[in-house]
Amino acid sequence: MNMTTALNNALGGLTAASRGAAVVSGNIANALTPGYARRSLELATSPISGNGVRTVGVTRHQDPVLTANRRDSDANLAGARALLDFHTRLEKAVGSVDDPKSFASRLTTFENSLTTAASLPDSKVRLDQAARAARDLADSLNAASEGLRQARSDADRTIGRQVDELNQTLQDIEELNNKIPSIRNSGGDINALLDQRQVLVDQVNEIIPVNVVARENDRVSLYSDGGLILLEGQAARFEFTTTGETKPHMTLGNNLLSGLEMNGQAVRTSGDNAQLRGGSLAAQFRIRDELAVDAQVHLDTAARDLIERFETAGLDTTVAATDPGLFTDDGNRLNPAAVTGLAARISLNAVVDPDDGGDSWKLRTGLGAATPGDPGNATQLRAFGAVLNDARPVSGGLYGTGNMRAPELAEALLSKVGADAHAAEERMTFARNAQLEMAKIEAEHGVDTDTELQNLMQIEKTYAANARLISTVDEMMDTLLRL
Repeated sequence: MNMTTALNNALGGLTAASRGAAVVSGNIANALTPGYARRSLELATSPISGNGVRTVGVTRHQDPVLTANRRDSDANLAGARALLDFHTRLEKAVGSVDDPKSFASRLTTFENSLTTAASLPDSKVRLDQAARAARDLADSLNAASEGLRQARSDADRTIGRQVDELNQTLQDIEELNNKIPSIRNSGGDINALLDQRQVLVDQVNEIIPVNVVARENDRVSLYSDGGLILLEGQAARFEFTTTGETKPHMTLGNNLLSGLEMNGQAVRTSGDNAQLRGGSLAAQFRIRDELAVDAQVHLDTAARDLIERFETAGLDTTVAATDPGLFTDDGNRLNPAAVTGLAARISLNAVVDPDDGGDSWKLRTGLGAATPGDPGNATQLRAFGAVLNDARPVSGGLYGTGNMRAPELAEALLSKVGADAHAAEERMTFARNAQLEMAKIEAEHGVDTDTELQNLMQIEKTYAANARLISTVDEMMDTLLRL
């Protein structure tokens, strides 16, 4: 080896060591950066000297299997989180057994107030309390229905926001797909762009779970688990019209709510053949089109049972067969053909509401009575109280085929809502733990700062050795020049 070769080898070593230090420092600095994948410097023998070193490039290390599994857990967590939020809101709106404002508690209060009024039927105070307890009972169903409507409306608005985000993110990925090959061909480093694209794919994945397919020239294609082509050269375009404020009667089936379209074609969002499976977008459609609708049916059934009990033939002989009973459908008698949204419309009959110009003594004498009658007669009050405990079939057989008393129906409603919320919390806990574990496993295969520091120490030694070699060659040259 002559001195020129030695000097060139040492200079190549210094360059490689310097470049390696930059790569290692970048790994350490970005150890916690989302989307960042560990880099390593690729070296090869220099073709000029034959035994020197040259840098080939920087390699980005990523395990596609681990990334796919982590993305699957991310999508499951996003969907579980949305469902838990809905069930939590519904449980809060309906109330729990120990909540004094819940439907079950209000029903117990109303039943007790009738018993109290019957014990002293001439007491206006007790009659007023019974009437107000009845109004509070109806109000509890109104509030629960309104809370459910707001949750459904929020789901509709969330769908609109996520569709906008999805379109923009897919467009950004398409632009990166087109930019990456040109930068690589010009000799530039594309690793930062690959990191950025991975972050964007992760964002899409939380909305719609994706399968990533590598294409030539470092491009990727994206497909949903349900078979949607999200990105194949060009990004798909999704369309959705936000309704804003929903009503109980609005459904996707009657075209009062918007469906999802991709490139002008309808996307199936429910059922066994749904093209949206998992992720937050599918969860929001499920909330809007399935869970909220089912919850409304249960609330409406409770309201219907309450109205029908006080419309029982012979219960109040002062009321005509066409007149409403103690509880009304927005002031009218129940129409069995228009039950949807009944929980939002149920109200106390104004003729007995002392705060609405009514007379509470009609609870004692009958809703159609013209005069207060015998103040000591509690027959009608006891009849009103007894009808709540009549076992009768539940409309639609929601809770089985057996007959139920009003308190049992209220307890069944609260039990179902509570059980659904508990199940959603369990699914959320499982999804969160699974996601944390997958993120941990992926991180373990990512940047290991201890290993990187060891690499940095080795690079430091290599740099010092090459620098010493250059210094030695310089001393030898000086000695030759002095001869």
